[in-house]
Amino acid sequence: MDALDKVLKPKTKRAKRFLEKREPKLNENIKNAMLIKGGNANATVTQVLRDVYALKKPYGVLYKKKNITRPFEDQTSLEFFSKKSDCSLFMFGSHNKKRPNNLVIGRMYDYHVLDMIELGIEKFVSLKDIKTSKCPEGTKPLLIFAGDDFDVTEDYRRLKNLLIDFFRGPTVSNIRLAGLEYVLHFTALNGKVYFRSYKLLLKKSGCRTPRIELEEMGPSLDLVLRRTHLASDDLYKLSMKMPKALKPKKRKNISQDTFGTTFGRIHMQKQDLSKLQTRKMKGLKKRPAEMGTDDEGKKSKRIKKND
Repeated sequence: MDALDKVLKPKTKRAKRFLEKREPKLNENIKNAMLIKGGNANATVTQVLRDVYALKKPYGVLYKKKNITRPFEDQTSLEFFSKKSDCSLFMFGSHNKKRPNNLVIGRMYDYHVLDMIELGIEKFVSLKDIKTSKCPEGTKPLLIFAGDDFDVTEDYRRLKNLLIDFFRGPTVSNIRLAGLEYVLHFTALNGKVYFRSYKLLLKKSGCRTPRIELEEMGPSLDLVLRRTHLASDDLYKLSMKMPKALKPKKRKNISQDTFGTTFGRIHMQKQDLSKLQTRKMKGLKKRPAEMGTDDEGKKSKRIKKND
């Protein structure tokens, strides 16, 4: 049995608090990401990991030492690091002759690899190379995906889901306009994924809504999809299962659309339109002949009821 799999009994209050943080919860903690450098990582891959770590702070752990492992062949070391650092997301960088400038992005479920996708770096511009002001640490990004491949191809659809999970940060209930400070833009075109990072600048527009300008902040990457290791449909569905306590209770005749607008349905009795008050006009008044036929009809109904 692995040392991390044993049942641990806390001996101090600090150890007890530490173990309570790692216990399963209805509302899970913010997903942390670990950035691991392979045994033969070059300067480009190392700088990419540093730049991604700068975007992920403080929800990331950067391993500075080299770790000789191959995620697609042996996943035990990744699972060990995941348990040790309590991270459910990972990015692994390596470089070799067969797959130069290689990145592997993946996530864990119950400290086991759920899915991972291998990407090749074709072009890279660092945060340091773009001389502009940067966003403060811990800022939640705005994610934009462009390209039909993200909705058509299964590999790209899963890559989109993985990138959202990796970069979205903490879940918030409300958004302040001034809090939208930078954008991460992903474009899928001609078999490549273009990753760009922009800073949002709110300018005066002469009205209440400000004019928005984008200024490239970095990093900038041109990526190519290589190998994939995707979870089965059953395991993927199990990982997305929501606890019963968090499921919203169904309310009759009330529904919501995709934008969160609430719609209600009201059930009313059948209306008698003959008694509806309309505009009084001479042309709409009943004639004496019609009045007589109506009275005869009412009398006949009463006679039938008495019979």
